[in-house]
Amino acid sequence: MARSKARVYSCCALILLCLVAIIVCIAVLVRHKCPDDTFSSAAVAADSGKCSEIGRDILQSGGSAVDGAIAALLCTSVMNPQSMGIGGGSIFTVMDSSGKVNIINSRETVPRSFKPDLLKSCSKTLAGSQWIGVPGEIRGYEQAHRLYGKLPWATLFKPTIQLAREGFPIPQVQGRYLPYIDTNETQSLRKLFSDKNGNLLKTGDIVKFEKLADTLEIIANHGADAFYTGRIAEDLIRDIQEAGGTLTTQDLAAYRVTVTDAWVVPLGEYKMYIPPPPAGGIILSLILNIMKGYHLNSASLVGEQKTRTYHHYVEAFKFANGLKKHIHDPQFGSDEMAKKFTEDSFANHIRSLISSDKTHDPQYYNITPYLDSMGTTHVSVLAEDGSAVSVTSTINHIFGSKVFSPRTGVILNNELSDFCGRVDNIFPGEQPPSSMAPAVLKSQSKTLVIGSTGGSMITTGIASALMNHLWFGKSLKEAIAAPVVYVDSQNAVKFEPAFDKDVIEDLKALGHKRETAKHFYNVVNAVEKEGGCICAVSDARKLGKAAGY
Repeated sequence: MARSKARVYSCCALILLCLVAIIVCIAVLVRHKCPDDTFSSAAVAADSGKCSEIGRDILQSGGSAVDGAIAALLCTSVMNPQSMGIGGGSIFTVMDSSGKVNIINSRETVPRSFKPDLLKSCSKTLAGSQWIGVPGEIRGYEQAHRLYGKLPWATLFKPTIQLAREGFPIPQVQGRYLPYIDTNETQSLRKLFSDKNGNLLKTGDIVKFEKLADTLEIIANHGADAFYTGRIAEDLIRDIQEAGGTLTTQDLAAYRVTVTDAWVVPLGEYKMYIPPPPAGGIILSLILNIMKGYHLNSASLVGEQKTRTYHHYVEAFKFANGLKKHIHDPQFGSDEMAKKFTEDSFANHIRSLISSDKTHDPQYYNITPYLDSMGTTHVSVLAEDGSAVSVTSTINHIFGSKVFSPRTGVILNNELSDFCGRVDNIFPGEQPPSSMAPAVLKSQSKTLVIGSTGGSMITTGIASALMNHLWFGKSLKEAIAAPVVYVDSQNAVKFEPAFDKDVIEDLKALGHKRETAKHFYNVVNAVEKEGGCICAVSDARKLGKAAGY
């Protein structure tokens, strides 16, 4: 009897082992079905291949999606310091493994003291210490890591500290923007990027950020408080005030991050999670809601339909430009109007005002001129457990305020210029309106983590990629690479160089005012999981490359 029971148990164990072996084989086969340019477990899409790899390595070491994102952002602060850094601010859209989505907003704020006539200077230069907002970047990392981090805080800093201290060849994109600081007004910043003979560095030359490495090491070892209080804070404020700025150590000590629920917008099979105002997610949702009412598909890009599709798209942006003045910090006014932007009924109303055969004068769209902005960086991360991070970070314009703190190695933002043309008054503690729209789209079987950089071009970057991918049937890589049309703050229409020439001529015939853009700053970085395979794309416009495993 005992022998027969033992035989039964042995058979059961053998069957169980066989089932496990079959499951493993199926899993391996499924993984092998993923195309060569995709991944089976996790991926990071940052501005540069190096930063994507650093984020990926953090994930492979057992880090969370947030850990990977923070490490990639810190790396970007030295690989693309013209776009972002710890002297700026960021907005995280974080989805945990259960599907819950939170927004961590560490956007800069107005200091307690500022020039009373600041907004009268909007037509002049937007560089300079008067435009510096209270930096929130490091507090944002702290809060995100506190809520979602797995690896020790200091571990996330190590790769960037090493890069900054040892130096590296200046990447092509960073080198492209160094001439922006070759002026008499930016001597301290110019010195950072000069050789021992005082010559401005160029692409391929070795650059080091040794003082920043010291600052990052202190923050890594002692936490975020080390940036907002104590020696670093005192040195940073001393440098800002010597440059004529108004920030104080009290401003730094008082800075607080906000954590809120994401706003949810239905989009076909997806739910799109976006940050609320002062972020620009509501403008993105409005554009997409207007366009989805035209029931777009691959045929929408054929013949006359293509012109009609882009005419409707341009018109949608013209109305959106007229509504941007309603984006503001919800702590300084009602957000009821902003919530309407995400509703189908509001999109239907705007769509009813769009003429199919003509465009209109600016007053038809309630346009009030505002300043277009540029710059920023974006990181998209998808981890093995299904959690995701979409985070956009910025110091605003190229090299921000162009004010450099020699004592700390920090480049400061010029975020207060984002109020220009949007408001009549600003208040201490207020966050400026933004185009940043880090988004996570989730359906029953798919996850898409997406965001863009480029200031005012952020919205057209994301909207174009999503329309091309979700509705026009293009792969994620093709959708991101597709040439964009941008409608600026004056409702002038600007086309990326490779845009369809026939459509351009047709749109001009409909009355659209065409202008030439000096630069296109739209850069979309995205990660998508479908059917067990992960596709990650870093936009070629910024020579980016994604990484995963």
